[in-house]
Amino acid sequence: MKLSESFFYTLRENAKDEESTSSNLLVRAGMIKKTSNGIYMIMPMGKRVLNKIENIIREEMNATGAQELLMPCLISEDVYVKSGRRENFGSNMFALKDRYQKDFVLGPTHEELFTVAASMDGSSYKDFPYNLYQIQTKFRDETRPRYGLIRVREFIMKDAYSFDTDLEGLQVSYQKMFDAYKRIFDRMDIEYKIVNADLGVMGGLLSEEFQAVCEIGEDVVVQCENCDFSSNLEITPVVVKTVEKEEPLSIEKVLTPNAKTIDEVAAFMGSSADHFVKTLLYRVNDEFVAFLLKGNRELNETKALKLLNATQMEMASFEDVERITQASVGFAGPVGLKNVKIVADQEVLQMSNFICGANETDTHLKNVNLKDFTIDLSGDIGIVTEEDVCPCCGKKLSFTKGIEIGNTFKLGDKYSKAMGLNYLDSNNQLHAVQMGCYGIGLGRCLAAVVEQHNDENGIIWPESIAPFDLSIVIANMKDDIQKELAQHLYETLRSHGYEVLLDDRNERVGVKFKDMELIGIPYRITVGRRANENIVELTTRQTGNKEEVSVEDLLTRFDK
Repeated sequence: MKLSESFFYTLRENAKDEESTSSNLLVRAGMIKKTSNGIYMIMPMGKRVLNKIENIIREEMNATGAQELLMPCLISEDVYVKSGRRENFGSNMFALKDRYQKDFVLGPTHEELFTVAASMDGSSYKDFPYNLYQIQTKFRDETRPRYGLIRVREFIMKDAYSFDTDLEGLQVSYQKMFDAYKRIFDRMDIEYKIVNADLGVMGGLLSEEFQAVCEIGEDVVVQCENCDFSSNLEITPVVVKTVEKEEPLSIEKVLTPNAKTIDEVAAFMGSSADHFVKTLLYRVNDEFVAFLLKGNRELNETKALKLLNATQMEMASFEDVERITQASVGFAGPVGLKNVKIVADQEVLQMSNFICGANETDTHLKNVNLKDFTIDLSGDIGIVTEEDVCPCCGKKLSFTKGIEIGNTFKLGDKYSKAMGLNYLDSNNQLHAVQMGCYGIGLGRCLAAVVEQHNDENGIIWPESIAPFDLSIVIANMKDDIQKELAQHLYETLRSHGYEVLLDDRNERVGVKFKDMELIGIPYRITVGRRANENIVELTTRQTGNKEEVSVEDLLTRFDK
């Protein structure tokens, strides 16, 4: 491609409304352009990278025997009602009505439709196994789109679905996809971790995530420094340390004026945060719930929702807290608390003679014990910290931030039962089909690569997904010898199968160098002052190494 004949632009200054390295560099490199919050154009240079990512995914999917199809984006809402997921998605779905007032949604995911598609292939056990996939646009009305392509409202995803007659077959299909995912991300040169994850609205038997290691990652990967335990923070269990309970003392009411936070109360009473039980009031679905946790432990909402078998939760408003506790915010406690369900973290069950709010303004209680109030439900609802230990071997944990770029699910018969996807076995008995689901976010992969591969000058694309293999820069557009040699190299390298970008713009050579570094092409060939000697400069973007080489040696080096 010749830049003098192409749509091409770059930005010199940082993008003002982009908060991540990847989004800033992709915008500056003219690869993406924001149209509204969480929605981006993919510009020509960015589309070339996206096409490379698609090709890698498609090659690996096809190699497993998976077959590609294409599902609609506009889907009847009834499909999600039938599967029982419409309520779970809630306002995250973009909903609309057609001219006949029938309800439709823009597809956030396609499990239901793939199940419908699978039902077209007969109902005999002889029809299985098989795997179907697509590369399609999805829509989710994110509350807070951020970090460029990492959390958006419209995105491209590869989703695949395997169909088997039993769990043994599902395991075989799952492993095929799992291994293909590792090859895909390895080919993109992404550093990633594989972790156990929450099933979320997908449901099923097992979920694993591929997390690209990245400082701006919204997920936290928890790993053991001793064994192979690896998990998303959302589901990592907290190992409770067993302690010997103290002899119960009598409750005492203590005035704590101007002390609302745990640290303030602990300091006022000469105690520590881990001797305090905090009470957090939430609205869960349609009822209020009081969660009890150790003073130095935070609530894990994912665990809490699962324990309560609920779909949504939010912190109670100040007005609701004051109405329920009959006190100012900051003094809630379980003793005497009425008309709310009390859910205690497992660590609280080990505590004795602890401090908590008294449900009276400027007042706390000390020497509180479990006998002093009623617990409706208990379980592990705390967020694990680096002070906790591995649930498998008891050794030290380490935390790493990550971007979820892919996930794999063993769905089992969750959707096949809901959607009536069955088969007849050899004895003519009817059974539900066993399904697997496998997703990759293409935009997230693109962003993750840039987050991991960049320097102060711009993007450093891995060769496998770079927009071009090579760039040729003409140093002086007034020099006919340079132009002729550059044209010769351009045509020759293209004939050898390389994708070549020729910078033949009437720009200063320094501007051209900056643009080539910004867009991150792996190799730059500069045709300059020694063109009459058939010598050019070859620069490697990854290392910054520069060397003068003859045209003959250059063509030998890049002879596929």
